[in-house]
Amino acid sequence: MAQTSQPERLCVGCRQLHPKSELVRIVRSPEGAIAVDPTGKSPGRGSYLCPSAECLRQARRQKGLSWSFKGRVDASVYDALEEVLRQYEGGRG
Repeated sequence: MAQTSQPERLCVGCRQLHPKSELVRIVRSPEGAIAVDPTGKSPGRGSYLCPSAECLRQARRQKGLSWSFKGRVDASVYDALEEVLRQYEGGRG
């Protein structure tokens, strides 16, 4: 009995596997712009982050997005993500 399972992705903060649907996707477009991808379908290299302030802190400290995107990521990207995550946390529960 083959059971279809939810795809899992690695959080760049806590470095744990989580169901893709529970994570926030950050995408680096082919032009190099980095943005949050609410649809999960934008073209470019994707990176995933738990929607928690602690995972964002860990990602910032460990340079998780730079590691994932294989290149330097400006600190302002983390600042913008902090604002986006506040909205995610505020919209839940």
